[in-house]
Amino acid sequence: MPQVIFLPHETICPEGAVVEANPGESICDVALRNDIEIEHACEKSCACTTCHVIVREGYDSLEEADELEDDLLDKAWGLEPESRLSCQALVAEQDLVVEIPKYTINQVSERH
Repeated sequence: MPQVIFLPHETICPEGAVVEANPGESICDVALRNDIEIEHACEKSCACTTCHVIVREGYDSLEEADELEDDLLDKAWGLEPESRLSCQALVAEQDLVVEIPKYTINQVSERH
């Protein structure tokens, strides 16, 4: 069973975490199932960038992002070549090392 290693994040996961994942499970679902409260404003429907993560290791084991995800990622804060929307990136058989960016762009919360 692959593991997802979440690097420390100041507020969401201060100590970091190493958790088990099921192949085919999204990185977002793995995080939420393990009480890592990654933001997902669109309820994981690939309509925002709040669940943006950077896959530091294991990126090549993921299926390629589709055009919609790529278009949304272009709007993400801190975009890097290994950026993915965690609601769309499905764990394969390889372990992943994931960084949750310090900031997200949440269009819904920024309107208030």
